[in-house]
Amino acid sequence: MSTHPDVLFEPFRVKSLSLKNRIVMAPMTRSFAHGGLPSDPHVAYYRRRAEGQVGLILSEGAVIERPNSRNDPGVPFFHGDALAGWKQVIDAVHAAGAAMGPQLWHTGSIKSLTADWDRDGPAESPSGLIKPGEAYGMAMSEEDIADSVAAWARAALDAKRLGYDTLEVHGAHGYLVDQFFWAGTNERADRYGGVSIKERSRYAAEVIAAIRQAVGEDFPIILRVSQWKQQDLAARLAHTPDQMSDWLMPLVEAGVDVLHCSQRRFWTPEFPEIDGEEGLNFAGWAKKLTGATTISVGSVGLSGDFINVFSGERSTPTSLDGLIRRMEREEFDLIAVGRALITDPDWAIKVRAGDQQGLKPFASEALAEFV
Repeated sequence: MSTHPDVLFEPFRVKSLSLKNRIVMAPMTRSFAHGGLPSDPHVAYYRRRAEGQVGLILSEGAVIERPNSRNDPGVPFFHGDALAGWKQVIDAVHAAGAAMGPQLWHTGSIKSLTADWDRDGPAESPSGLIKPGEAYGMAMSEEDIADSVAAWARAALDAKRLGYDTLEVHGAHGYLVDQFFWAGTNERADRYGGVSIKERSRYAAEVIAAIRQAVGEDFPIILRVSQWKQQDLAARLAHTPDQMSDWLMPLVEAGVDVLHCSQRRFWTPEFPEIDGEEGLNFAGWAKKLTGATTISVGSVGLSGDFINVFSGERSTPTSLDGLIRRMEREEFDLIAVGRALITDPDWAIKVRAGDQQGLKPFASEALAEFV
């Protein structure tokens, strides 16, 4: 490595969350929770990444207590009997020296990329759409919305009670919260819809406000957001910085401390027409516009992007020089690593040691193992 990675290993603090470095394990669906229950393999899996010196681990998406909130039978719950398993996970991660938060999830009306599985009943979403012009499931009533907001808050309170250091709300990639943001899937005529992205952010703002009330002021709340959707990789919620402010500022004002800004490729400039091809990425603009802490993510340390995994593309290790330069200029605060940590729990150790040759490639076959 021609650029020294020291910046990746500086400590960081936001509210009560104290991190030993800037490396975050990205939340990645693994589909090994039989009956929705995390078990001993989950404990070992997350403990191994903590032993590998990841600073903050974000769990795979774990669904809130709503009917048909998951789209895959191997996705874990974050309620009921599943909480005992999640308690074992956080205790093991803490013993290995890392911080952790669950990613709380509701898949909305989106179908799984990998599981051919039908829910027990209809999927719920803002307008009964899976993507623009395609009906699937049912539109949520205002009572459904209120009940779901309460379910998000219950899950958040459970996370704090179990000893987690933070939590993340999944508001990206075309799932439920994101379906409210996106005009293509939110055609509501009530206060949860609207022409502007600011109006369509109301549902997410209510979720965040309810969570903040449940967990108190000092417990950090992370929100994952994206422009792209699985239903449309080219989708954009904000075409200008002003629109991005209209989208994100109400969420920060409602209680979000950290914006986890998902891109397919972290080095892609968000508004190149303003600051050029080497300009700020999504997380950089989000930090500039809102003042919130930001996490960047997207194809860190590997060629290709994760969407191509599902068509069998193999990825090879790449230079971290560009990432290090962006972090040294404080474009964003933390960096999330995904696929590289599936195949190599010791990725952070190797990066710190400058062991470029020891970094491992990634192939889709790794998704079949849970180690």
